[in-house]
Amino acid sequence: MPAFNISDDSLPGTLILTGIPGLEWAHVWIAIPFCAMYLVALAGNAALILVIVTDSALHAPMYLFLCLLSLTDLALSSTTVPKILAILWLHAGEISFGGCLAQMFCVHSIYALESSVLLAMAFDRYVAICYPRRYTIILSHGVIGKIGRVVVLRSFATVCPIIFLVRCLPFFQTNIIAHTFCEHMGLAKLAYADITDNIWYGISVPLLSVMLDMVTIVISYRLILQAVFRLPSHDVQMKTLSTCGSHVYVILMFYLPGIFTVITQHFGRKIPKRAHILLADLYVLVPPVMNPIIYGVKTKQIRERVALVFSSKRKCC
Repeated sequence: MPAFNISDDSLPGTLILTGIPGLEWAHVWIAIPFCAMYLVALAGNAALILVIVTDSALHAPMYLFLCLLSLTDLALSSTTVPKILAILWLHAGEISFGGCLAQMFCVHSIYALESSVLLAMAFDRYVAICYPRRYTIILSHGVIGKIGRVVVLRSFATVCPIIFLVRCLPFFQTNIIAHTFCEHMGLAKLAYADITDNIWYGISVPLLSVMLDMVTIVISYRLILQAVFRLPSHDVQMKTLSTCGSHVYVILMFYLPGIFTVITQHFGRKIPKRAHILLADLYVLVPPVMNPIIYGVKTKQIRERVALVFSSKRKCC
């Protein structure tokens, strides 16, 4: 079968996302909880952003980083879930090659961005606990703006080469992707060529960026624990640690499934394809759903502000 050349004219015009192979009979039923989770993610993150933006008392560095995390969660879920629902409910699996590249770029860059935001939030907790008197000086609004620009540029820069690696592959005439959204290796495996460069880049990017973020977060929390255990009383220690509780939950929820997903994609050949796809779908849904819930429940200031907003709306009605 002839392969596509590298020129734009030879690239596949339309690709077909099949959904979840082997579970076609259950697509409609799977879409129902996915849709419910997506609506919860939209409402929760939008409410969190609205409360933080409109309340000047929440313009501290911790909450500004949390606002950036919510924006990242909204972008991640909105980049993938509407297309997933269209495939599962309407069998609308067609997507242009350019649209597939754009979705692939957004998915991978947003993953990297969320990891960077979690690192920035760990740095915020480190400064707040280890240097409380200099907290507002070290993390001024100008510094927070620079951190935000750096994490965004870094995330885009690490993922940009993937687009060129995919575009340079000669493709088969087939245009079927057994997945619910476009991701790097799903596209690369369509190629009639050696994809060693794609495989190594797909492994090295998580190792050099996400894994580096994770190691740095672990180091920062080790320093935080050392500072906390030097505090005079047990009550003060527990109160200080409680300010990190939400962040720790979010970190575990982001990194542990992510590590498992990467391992199963590269080494879990005996795991059914539908299990990989379902896990990937849940990975773009669960963190956006749970992050605002965790911060809303665990963070007293946000919980009070949300209750105040809803109570004021009831009075107005």
